[in-house]
Amino acid sequence: MVAAPARIIFSFSSVEPLLIAASPAAARNSRQGRHRGQFIRPLAASNTLLGNDFDLQEGLTDVQKILHQRQKSNREMMVTIDNLKRLCVDHYFEEEIESAMSACMNLVHSNDLFDATLAFRLLREAGYDVSAKDDVLWRFTDNSGEFKLPLSKDIRGLLSLHDMSHMNIGGEALLDKAKEFSSKHLASAIRYLEPSLAEYVRQSLDHPYHLSVMPYKARHHLTYLQSLPTRDTAVEKLAIAEFQLNKLLHQKEMQEIKRWWMDLGLAQEIPVVRDQVLKWYMWSMTALQGYSFSRYRVEMTKIISLVYVVDDIFDLVGTLEELSLFTEAVKMWNTAAADSLPSYMRSCYKALYTITNEIADMAEKEHGLNPANNLRKAWTVLFDGFMVEAKWLANHQVPTAEDYLRNGVVTSGVPLTFVHIFIMLGCDQNSEALIDHMPSVISCPAKILRLWDDMGSAEDESQEGFDGSYKNFYLMENPRCSPTDAEAHMRSLIAREWEELNRECLCTRTFSSNFTQVCLNIARMVSVMYSYNKEQRLLVLEDYARMLIL
Repeated sequence: MVAAPARIIFSFSSVEPLLIAASPAAARNSRQGRHRGQFIRPLAASNTLLGNDFDLQEGLTDVQKILHQRQKSNREMMVTIDNLKRLCVDHYFEEEIESAMSACMNLVHSNDLFDATLAFRLLREAGYDVSAKDDVLWRFTDNSGEFKLPLSKDIRGLLSLHDMSHMNIGGEALLDKAKEFSSKHLASAIRYLEPSLAEYVRQSLDHPYHLSVMPYKARHHLTYLQSLPTRDTAVEKLAIAEFQLNKLLHQKEMQEIKRWWMDLGLAQEIPVVRDQVLKWYMWSMTALQGYSFSRYRVEMTKIISLVYVVDDIFDLVGTLEELSLFTEAVKMWNTAAADSLPSYMRSCYKALYTITNEIADMAEKEHGLNPANNLRKAWTVLFDGFMVEAKWLANHQVPTAEDYLRNGVVTSGVPLTFVHIFIMLGCDQNSEALIDHMPSVISCPAKILRLWDDMGSAEDESQEGFDGSYKNFYLMENPRCSPTDAEAHMRSLIAREWEELNRECLCTRTFSSNFTQVCLNIARMVSVMYSYNKEQRLLVLEDYARMLIL
């Protein structure tokens, strides 16, 4: 999660306190999911917040009836499922969606581009073993392996093909061709489309569905649905209610985190550290979506904030000797270990120690295992990574690009954060293995973050410290390459990491769906966090914050 200080600062003035909180007990109960018609979100409390305009139970029942309509065609059923997923309300209807997947199985071999590609995407998202080439795309190519030109007029089919093309798990060259073909013809068609469809196409090209933050895409998808002549008002009303409830919950969580951060006082004691509480919370808000993870979002934000603080201490404040003492104190892991530290480090250490142990206690109460040793070990690995960078700088060493990236995966803070999430989700039995042998489901988002950050945002943000960048080291090793060449190389590496992440999350599925969803969500959030425009603003992040929090 670590990046250079951003210039854009969000205002908290529009964040209103909530009247009701999601208690840890309620969250624990709701994490069991839905059984026999019981929905995840507490309905009575939700209806109180929504007022008299919408009854959540009735809204859920109305959508259930739609899913149970037997006269629906396979295409209609698929489109309904897709809309529920795009609007982020599919979690209410997992059983119904699973039972309706036969519609996708029936259409994946269709000769209609829209039907076949949508069926493929829904099946792959659900973990079904489907081949992009053998099951779907060969029907739409000519003898030379190119996509048939008449397909360029099928806008709906092209949009679905474009969505499908980003689910490459590696070795699927035809999906690369699908991306190129659909992108080219959708871009050229925009000028001829009616305004709402043109905007939807533009959004799809700028923010591909599978690579994008789902709640952000959901608002744009709802706007598009509301522009159509034929509308599914029951689904739309449920989506609007869900947006409202989530926004209220996010505001309440944001207020709690803001109070914690101000009481902690690290920003006042160490003025050079970043003070970006809203930005940190948005990592957690995106990673762990839904009512049941409310407490985890708050705790995850605390961990992320401390990762940023520690990064700034290593980059901007501490001497090599002080940083070495700081690292040794973390390895000792007791309050007495902080006595020899400078006061600003002592405050940071105590905050880190306290928050980590609180999470360990929470995990033990909820899941029966105490993960304190594994959490300490995860912090030790992070500090060791920061020390490697500090020694490179102090000794004027220039690492290879590969060595820098390998260590940068650790110092991104992603592995440490994921270990905490893994433990909060109740998976502590295997958390030590995650630390000792980092799996691709963790390393891929970390590499994606490090490479995105190093493509220029750190320089754009005028970071005062120096910890190098992959781009700079790559250019040193390849003097004939231009900065543009280096960025192209980095984008190819990012694409490769996405393929590996897709393979793990969509096919291999070594870890729980909750955890792999977190990993996908973090990878999706990276481009939102690091796509600065020429004015050094994060326009998508600002828009996202207004939609979901402010």
